Amino acid sequence: MAGEVRILLVPISEITVNPGRREAAPGDVKELADSILEVGLINPIMVDQTHTLIAGLHRLEAMKLLGRTEIECTVSDLDGLQVELAEIDENFVRKDLSDDEFREMLLRRKEIYESLHPETKATYDGGAFRGNQHQNVVDENFSATTKSFVQDTADKLGVSPRTVELQIQTAKNLTPETKEIIKGAKVTKSDALKLSRLSPAQQTEAASRLVSGDIHSVDEYQPPPEPAEPEPPAEAPPPSVPYSSSGRHYSSFEESIADLKNPDKDCSYTPDALLAELDSFIQKFHREFAWYSDPFCTVVFPGISQVQFDYIRKRFGTISTAIHDVLQQMKRSMKK
Repeated sequence: MAGEVRILLVPISEITVNPGRREAAPGDVKELADSILEVGLINPIMVDQTHTLIAGLHRLEAMKLLGRTEIECTVSDLDGLQVELAEIDENFVRKDLSDDEFREMLLRRKEIYESLHPETKATYDGGAFRGNQHQNVVDENFSATTKSFVQDTADKLGVSPRTVELQIQTAKNLTPETKEIIKGAKVTKSDALKLSRLSPAQQTEAASRLVSGDIHSVDEYQPPPEPAEPEPPAEAPPPSVPYSSSGRHYSSFEESIADLKNPDKDCSYTPDALLAELDSFIQKFHREFAWYSDPFCTVVFPGISQVQFDYIRKRFGTISTAIHDVLQQMKRSMKK
């Protein structure tokens, strides 16, 4: 963000403030005015080439309160996202900034910072700082850095990177409904973080109970039990088939083994026995082949090459050919 910097004495009447900017807090303005009377304006305000305010609203209002007509300004060539980033950094100084406002501004700062420095883009989270007449809060090198967003923000706010991460995590994961419920309420940073880790429906319920005083911390919230998994439907009876089998049932495993070992048993195929075996094979094939439609397998489909696809298609074709050959042989052999 480094650029040309000039310090000029600019008429206050020529300085404009973008609409939608947070208003200056009267108490802070009076405090700054008293400080300026005592020690002078320590740091110039910052404006762009058109004398639109970038940083220093409280100092500007303090000078107006003192009846001054001119103010020392750092005239910067910042524009676009750089100006918005500087305005956000200036607003972080506000003592009356709510936790809700702080988190939302932190999210916007992350978005802008990573747009200006895409090489640092990652997943992070947010913190707060103060200073007499906002000394060294915003300068031309505020974001001219290759640091990660978290590290840069932590350094500027004077907090730990972990504080930044947790604030961003909270801001990102709270649902819009939950944010609206806790807006303006006395919800601690810790409880806001814990709310953000709940499911959307649980957030809404826990936040409502917290704000109403029904619970005093998110730790007291007991999520309703998960609904029981519905029992799988009973297996459908097999469709009617054009063959019959002996229907014999064995009273024990040993009896079935003895039947298999019976040397006098007629093991030759009958049409019914053959169809029953083929039917069993087909059912087993469908049951096992269904595995390849499971997400565990389909997740790799996008990575299959055209050569691999052509190969497996040919292999599937051999199955179709084998089935067709058996059916044709069966058809030719059937009695007319």
